[in-house]
Amino acid sequence: MRSHGKHRHARRSNGGARIALIVCVIGLAGLAVVGVLLTRGGSVHASVSTRQPVGDTRGTVARTSATTPATTSTPTTVPLPLAGKVIGIDPGHNGRNFSDPTFLNQTVWNGRASESCDTTGTETDGGYTEATYNFSVAELLRTDLIADGATVVMTRDSNTGVGPCIDRRAQILNAANPAVSIDIHADGGPASGRGFTVLEPVDDGVNSTVIASSEEFGADLITAFQQTGMPISTYDGTNGISYRPDLAGLNLTTEPKVLIECGNMRNATDAAMLVSTSFQQAAANAMASAIVSFVHVKQS
Repeated sequence: MRSHGKHRHARRSNGGARIALIVCVIGLAGLAVVGVLLTRGGSVHASVSTRQPVGDTRGTVARTSATTPATTSTPTTVPLPLAGKVIGIDPGHNGRNFSDPTFLNQTVWNGRASESCDTTGTETDGGYTEATYNFSVAELLRTDLIADGATVVMTRDSNTGVGPCIDRRAQILNAANPAVSIDIHADGGPASGRGFTVLEPVDDGVNSTVIASSEEFGADLITAFQQTGMPISTYDGTNGISYRPDLAGLNLTTEPKVLIECGNMRNATDAAMLVSTSFQQAAANAMASAIVSFVHVKQS
């Protein structure tokens, strides 16, 4: 329904002049200018600007100016300490040696005399076998050495077999031409005795070229192994060293090599350490440290 009240619109002039109405609205988000233009036909056109006033930073997003990227230097790659080196590991005995006495009792040449192919090894009073300990530490050591870049050769790849004989073990490692080798064992000494011993070769002709280097490696191993908390032996050797002319692994070696008795399985205190995973890892770490010291520092 139309209103009969007073007409509210301004009368158009005879000259047809335009009437422009500018409405300025200031909002919280910034200044918006709305221009409303009334044309002859009465239609409305609107344009909106959302530009903020100069100097007003409300609601703006920080931007990074385009600049030339800084030159990034390529980090220097430090070579692994045992890169390109072969390391030999002989975990003494084997987990099922007890199952084949005929095999174990066959006679082999140890470099000086004849003796049995191998033995079962010792064990703790609780029945934890030396063969199990030897292989567990060997596997941990192998992992450490590979991480240091080495190629690792082991005389056996499980703890569920029999052998190989002691002379064959020496042949396996000699054929690989390692920079150094280690025989891993645990002792079955007197129950009152504690500690580890490093067994070193005695010159018998075959091993004559590696006697001095084996002694150097042995010294590194004694230093490193003391960090495990296992003391130097109280019943075997002198200052942790025992020279042994009766072991095939040492008599027949053509590379630097020692044998370590990591502790006495017949001593309750040593046994508690030897069966623990943490000690076995510490023992492997100490052996790896000694190998790196000998190979990387003294042979570089």
